[in-house]
Amino acid sequence: MKKLIAALVATTALAAPALAEDNTISEFRIGLLGGENAQDRLNNNECLRAKTEELLGVPTKLFAPADYNGVIQGLLGGTIDMAWLGASGYAKTYLSDPEAVEPILVKVNTDGGYGYYSIGFARKDSGITSIEDLKDKTFGFGDPNSTSGFLIPSIEIPEVTGATMTSGDYFGEVKFTGGHEQTIVAVNNGDVDGGVTWADGLGDWEDGYQSGALRRAVDAGLVDMNDLVQIWQSKPIPEGPIVLRKALPADVKVKFTALMASLPAMDPDCAYGVLSGEAKGVQPIGHDAYEVIIEARKLKSN
Repeated sequence: MKKLIAALVATTALAAPALAEDNTISEFRIGLLGGENAQDRLNNNECLRAKTEELLGVPTKLFAPADYNGVIQGLLGGTIDMAWLGASGYAKTYLSDPEAVEPILVKVNTDGGYGYYSIGFARKDSGITSIEDLKDKTFGFGDPNSTSGFLIPSIEIPEVTGATMTSGDYFGEVKFTGGHEQTIVAVNNGDVDGGVTWADGLGDWEDGYQSGALRRAVDAGLVDMNDLVQIWQSKPIPEGPIVLRKALPADVKVKFTALMASLPAMDPDCAYGVLSGEAKGVQPIGHDAYEVIIEARKLKSN
């Protein structure tokens, strides 16, 4: 771990532009993607806020906008300094302004990989066991800027159905629920017949896998996974990056990167909340890892 932190610090220091010594910050602002209720997001990340504030010596605040776009616009506008974005959210940010943010780290799963999946699911008592069973029924996406909650399933599910995701073309109705937690609750309550969310695909279905939105929902007591059934799984998706605003001073980037790199070893409970469940840790990541997602995002916008 010490070697990893040293390498991260060296890499960040080399990559950071030369800045005047008086280039300081008066506060540090952490953006939290939508997908679950704001209070849970704030609670899960309070430990990171406190550690960051102590480390940087400036007031550190958490921001939990209602949707993904709130965080993206905050990064683009300079009102948010750090966020853990999904791959599609990073793609949108990059396509809007290539100089706005830089990826620094990516979550590593317990198996050493940094992929995850879009998971299609339904209520077990509905009798739905596949995407084909959802024909003429109601399907729930999460957020338009979600990788697993919209971008990837909107590309891959039509490969199964041979039809578009437009309401009435294959599914009776396609709805945006607002986020991952909202989709899970909507399926569980029978408000939609099926939907998609994200998970690492490791461990047991009954636990909501090891990390992801399903695990969050189980931990929050929102669902019993025995009431739900998996009906579809995407190809592996690269986990989204932890990003920093490029304009931040070099020493801030170095310190925060080292903090995030050491968090799983230093405070496993804090890391569990921040990283949405069980994880091996984090590792350095660069822009190149997301070029495929950026191209997919370009295609969807055409």
